[in-house]
Amino acid sequence: MTTTKNPSDHDLASLLAASRDSGKPRICMISTHGYVAAVPPLGAADTGGQVVYVLELSKKLAELGYEVDIWTRRFEDQPAYDEVSDGVRVLRAGCGGKDFIPKEYLVKKLPEWNENALRIMRQHELEYAFINSHYWDAGVAGQALAKQLGIPHVHTPHSLGQWKCDQMRQDFAGSEQEFEGQYNFKERIRQENLLYRECDMVIATTPVQTDQLIQSYGIGKGKIRMIPPGYDDTRFFPVSMASRHVIRERMGWTGPTVLALGRLAENKGYDLLIKSFALVAERIPDAHLHLAAGGADTDGPDGHLYRELHDLVDQLQLKDQVTFGGFIPDEELPDWYRAADVFVLCSRYEPFGMTAIEAMACGTPTVVTSHGGLWRAIIYGRHALIADPFDTEDLGITIAKIFKLPKMAARMRARGARRARAMFTWTGIAQQLIRSVEQRTSRNFKTPDLEWDDEEDWLD
Repeated sequence: MTTTKNPSDHDLASLLAASRDSGKPRICMISTHGYVAAVPPLGAADTGGQVVYVLELSKKLAELGYEVDIWTRRFEDQPAYDEVSDGVRVLRAGCGGKDFIPKEYLVKKLPEWNENALRIMRQHELEYAFINSHYWDAGVAGQALAKQLGIPHVHTPHSLGQWKCDQMRQDFAGSEQEFEGQYNFKERIRQENLLYRECDMVIATTPVQTDQLIQSYGIGKGKIRMIPPGYDDTRFFPVSMASRHVIRERMGWTGPTVLALGRLAENKGYDLLIKSFALVAERIPDAHLHLAAGGADTDGPDGHLYRELHDLVDQLQLKDQVTFGGFIPDEELPDWYRAADVFVLCSRYEPFGMTAIEAMACGTPTVVTSHGGLWRAIIYGRHALIADPFDTEDLGITIAKIFKLPKMAARMRARGARRARAMFTWTGIAQQLIRSVEQRTSRNFKTPDLEWDDEEDWLD
């Protein structure tokens, strides 16, 4: 059972001393930015799918016989550690004071973080089989620690700076100087080039990301392993139509319903979805859009986006058909997916799209962005639909098709869920990571491109 504590540094010393004698190999996970915790405030600044990825992967690695320490930054009034589950804990090292630091600029404070984390590791005689870092800031920290500790470093980028820069520049309204000042891409790409060459292995999450690592960064194929993210199949699964109706009644949902959710960020494309939904509303007058964007606090660093989305809804005269749901407690998330008639992943760019996989796993017909990698894992009209969120008509008409073609929607409910179970459960993902680190080549624990670009599926 997941628990949270507010322990002292003395409690931490006792915890670490007790775990040294477990006899189990230990893995060092590093995810430095955002609010990483046993129960994370999903939707808070820089706190989204990556945190879920790290937590769920760590839990499955623990079930495979490892102990996992998730290292992150300590700031504000956070405790020294959280116990996540048996064999998994979050450990925190401070740097840069107590204020939140955006992920784009955390790299400036990482030398201090490294010193503090390394001191704790050595003080408590913590030994690790390998380091698995997540996102480029943690990768920079992880590579420095790997050199000090003399252990392998496996890096998972989650997104790539060059690709993200190219995508965002097309849609950025300000000057080049403002663009760079906000996102710090030049420094990020420079650090990524160094990181990918120095670390022992790079974990790509999609074929598209694999291609980008080779083409944009010049990384050899032998250094890259492709392992997709996973989802918790004990929580995200389909229910009967009768149960779904009960869920909808409890939530007060009536009529054709479109859902989008995630943290509040410009790249998530909620403005593009609202513009596209205007076309849906013209064709299906009783359609409703539930937009659960952001955390419990909408006055944070991206609060202006929340206000801009409200203004856009007013401009398009959609106020009666768009609901802003805000923060969704994690335990309620599966039922939100199940209640929706359509889930839309509308990101301007999305390396993977965990929310889309969760929605498919719950049996909800899903539309995914063409600007990412997930579309290569599905067959159009069978597992999900694909649309370009920058093309208002394309996205709007694609959403409307699910309401207009109920037999196709029913097929996607069943086969989308089966596709998710077949390819993206956390147990399989954890096994693939361990096998890759051990440098084994067993086909059973790989996800080759053939499974993503399987043209033969069209024939049956």
